[in-house]
Amino acid sequence: MSAVVDHQVRRLGPADAATYRTLMLEAYEHHPDAFTSTVAERASLPLSWWESRVKTEADTNEMVLGAYCGSRLSGVVGLSFESREKARHKAHLFGMYVPSKLRNGGVGKSLVLAVLEHARKRPGVRIVQLTVTQGNSAAQALYERCGFVPFGVEPLAVALGVQFVSKVHMWCDLRVE
Repeated sequence: MSAVVDHQVRRLGPADAATYRTLMLEAYEHHPDAFTSTVAERASLPLSWWESRVKTEADTNEMVLGAYCGSRLSGVVGLSFESREKARHKAHLFGMYVPSKLRNGGVGKSLVLAVLEHARKRPGVRIVQLTVTQGNSAAQALYERCGFVPFGVEPLAVALGVQFVSKVHMWCDLRVE
């Protein structure tokens, strides 16, 4: 097990977009089975797309948190809120990534717990959902330690060339601490 990594978690803003983009392109390249988007799809997007993903306006339905070790972005996680009236009680964790050399040091857990805290502060939000690649036991165990429970498996969820991976769907009841 790695030593605990000293880090701070904060919400990313437009000034962080280039660094966020770099870290996520690394994630898509090194872990293509973990993400629905490909590195080529995301690399072709202009910086303005990444800036819009990390907007900080109060009315935005999406936010990205980053863990910083000193001045270095060392992990990220996104949270999107449903805007449709009948689904406003749900939020979705997306784009979780911590580079392999920083795993098992508490960065991932801090990011997930921070996302849950942000979701709890949003009026009316009761649950956070996510998907994790079936077989990624380390990630699934992290989510379970943070209060997520699996509720189903989506077969053939992501195509990787001629291969497919399934996704485990998980949820966390925000009313349970």
